[in-house]
Amino acid sequence: MSAPPAIVWLRHDLRVTDHGPLHTAVKAHGGNVIPIFVMSSWTGAHRWTGEPRQRFLCGCLDSLAMNLEQLGGRLILRTGDAAEELDQLMEEAGATSIYYHRDPDPFGRAMEAKVTAVAKRRGVDLHGSWDVNVHPPELVLNGEGKPYRVYSPFGRAWNKVKIGAPLARPSKLATPVGLRSDPLPDVSHWGLKTDAKIRILEPGERQARRRLRDFLAGPAARYSDGRNTPFGQTTSRLSQDLRFGTVSARDVVVRAREHGRGQPAAARSSIDKFVAEVVWRDFYLQLLWHFPEVLEQEFNADYRGLPWRHDDAAFRRWCSGETGFPFVDAGMRELNATGFMHNRVRMVVSMFLTKDLHLDWRLGESYFMQRLVDGEIASNNGGWQWSAGCGADAAPYFRIQNPWTQGGRYDADAAYIKQWVPELKDVPSAKLHQPPESGSRFAKDYPPPMVDHAQERDETMRIYSEHLAKTRSRLDD
Repeated sequence: MSAPPAIVWLRHDLRVTDHGPLHTAVKAHGGNVIPIFVMSSWTGAHRWTGEPRQRFLCGCLDSLAMNLEQLGGRLILRTGDAAEELDQLMEEAGATSIYYHRDPDPFGRAMEAKVTAVAKRRGVDLHGSWDVNVHPPELVLNGEGKPYRVYSPFGRAWNKVKIGAPLARPSKLATPVGLRSDPLPDVSHWGLKTDAKIRILEPGERQARRRLRDFLAGPAARYSDGRNTPFGQTTSRLSQDLRFGTVSARDVVVRAREHGRGQPAAARSSIDKFVAEVVWRDFYLQLLWHFPEVLEQEFNADYRGLPWRHDDAAFRRWCSGETGFPFVDAGMRELNATGFMHNRVRMVVSMFLTKDLHLDWRLGESYFMQRLVDGEIASNNGGWQWSAGCGADAAPYFRIQNPWTQGGRYDADAAYIKQWVPELKDVPSAKLHQPPESGSRFAKDYPPPMVDHAQERDETMRIYSEHLAKTRSRLDD
């Protein structure tokens, strides 16, 4: 007699390799599993996502459906509230267990609470496990059992925790027949139109694993030197794959370290630097788990209530890459054209928004989430608060990156600038890393700098220092 079916609730884990819930469910239920993904029902616009990421999601679901079919299974798709859809599926299939990966963000956790209530009412076993992070957020704590607020000690503690071996994909599945499923979606499911001008990477598990192999075979050995260079293939480009779980963070770390064994010292050091970036991802995920309020307010309470300016025209110029600062504009145009921006450039453009234009970091955070294919709430929020100087282990408010010198340091020959700002292709590279003469332009169809960086740096110093003085005065009263 075959075991009763188990539901595998898929969320940010759209793969079949190194998938703990799927692996455990198959083992416990003889392959009699029902993989389900519940699609959201919002339409038209969303604060936290947009067309590029939803298009990538559609491709990941296509890939996952094919991979499950090759194993003898079937992906079930439903639309709406996940707790309600899982409740209905339990009724239809007579499932006795639900397996899933836990979510560190408050929205996912709220849904898990609803699913837990439904499962308890039905007497269904619920099995939640951690694989979105490499290490669960409740595992890496300081000596007092509290979460780390600074990256370096977190990283040291993180590296002391053993990482298990990645799990193989199941050999065979047997999803019950006759279960209703919505069709595989395209972006019209959310009331969106495909923007063919935005050139995103190929989605799916096979492509994610290919990107990992290609990175380890090439740029990984030079990562320490090349990771800050935005032109060319200098990074892994795995961020969207980690976001959707088409490859697990554990698999990435284990395979990177395995590849580093036997390599020259410089290559091993580069791979260690790459792994450290995965640790940063875990750092931000655990911060979101322990301090979900960061999605609405500054992590560092001293900076709450900063007097941000309100200038819609300036924000629109930043969004469209028309600031007159070539390195900033190249980054924003890359984002708008591809759904991606190199991390070094993300830091520069976010500091420009908050410390040159004095606009609220939440504006940029939301714009990034709507445009980035790899938009992950925790990392995006952490990065924006880091740049604004108000987050965990953030850059001090007086550390203000100069967009002119940043371009000169990391894009000396202006290859990146000229790739994304073609109006400047005939301008000598050296000229693009310093302001043009007052009132002049780099090119007739390119705007002059919208602000004077030196003046705005001084203004930021004044705004932040006065705000901190007032905050500390209130605390002393």
